[in-house]
Amino acid sequence: MEWQAPAVVLDARPLGESGAVVSLLTEAHGRHAGLAKGGASRAQAPVWQRGNLVEARWVARLADQLGALTGELVHPAAALAMQDPLALALLSSACAMAESALPERQPHPRCFHGLVSLIARLGEGAAPLLPDYVRWEADLLAELGYGLDLARCAVTGATEDLVWVSPRTGRAVSAAAGAPWRDRLLPLPRYLLGQWGGAGPADWLAGLRLTGHFLARDLFGERHEAMPQARGMLADRVAALGAGLRQAT
Repeated sequence: MEWQAPAVVLDARPLGESGAVVSLLTEAHGRHAGLAKGGASRAQAPVWQRGNLVEARWVARLADQLGALTGELVHPAAALAMQDPLALALLSSACAMAESALPERQPHPRCFHGLVSLIARLGEGAAPLLPDYVRWEADLLAELGYGLDLARCAVTGATEDLVWVSPRTGRAVSAAAGAPWRDRLLPLPRYLLGQWGGAGPADWLAGLRLTGHFLARDLFGERHEAMPQARGMLADRVAALGAGLRQAT
């Protein structure tokens, strides 16, 4: 058994003196692990950094074996993100979420392509990508059967002025219909409705809180697992960014 494909490195755990068990995300093979001999060595460790894009080759005698993994670095996203704390937090969170949420060896092409797009554009600056990151998490929820329904108001059926989401049902609520319960509802950022422009740290944080609520309750909650620590660190960094801007003004 063998395959070769472009992949995103999600995680690498040392094994033995110099080996590493590497977890990848590919388009056709989903989240897939393999043993990289020498993967923790000085020569190979830079290849298997979380977030890097690689050309991977996996070989095993039987399909259910861990298998041997080799790879060539295509895009050193991890090294580039080191220069920007927000970019590093976004990259770490995205990889940790994919590693923790996606089932092993089941293809989810939409999540793969969304993650590759985020990684490829990190060099343009992390802040403008935060709405795309939140949309990627919403796609992750949908891929795993927990999609949000943001097409129309759950109360009136209206498609205009949707500003809230019910934390119970994941359905959108209009401003008028949700006014009596506004303290119980989750804000709905406009970029999740495809309305771009004008978003700032408060909107980014609202989006992270929205998707985070359903990820924690429906996905990780059903497994009795905590959300990845890297996800919380991203939310904290965005919150700190917003607080810094408020102090500056």
